Amino acid sequence: MTEIIDLILALSQDIKDLKARIELLRQSRAEVLKDTWIDNQDVLQTLRISKRTLQTFRTNGILPYSKIKGKFYYKVADIEQLLQDNYYNHNFKYNGGK
Repeated sequence: MTEIIDLILALSQDIKDLKARIELLRQSRAEVLKDTWIDNQDVLQTLRISKRTLQTFRTNGILPYSKIKGKFYYKVADIEQLLQDNYYNHNFKYNGGK
């Protein structure tokens, strides 16, 4: 019986270790993606906006970009920041309550 308990404890520890490793991999992958550059088409699909809206974002300085031979590229981190900066929760009230 003691052997079974020891085995279960060892398996439990192994599962905790695996969960910790998976979380580290997930975080490092997210950091890598933030430094990734994507093109116009990916931004249009991600944000579900028109080409004209994306052009307006560039023109008004809303979304930073890089242009190489007529093709535009955007950092994933900048897109995430744009979304975060414009986040609105209609349930949130400034007086601290809901």
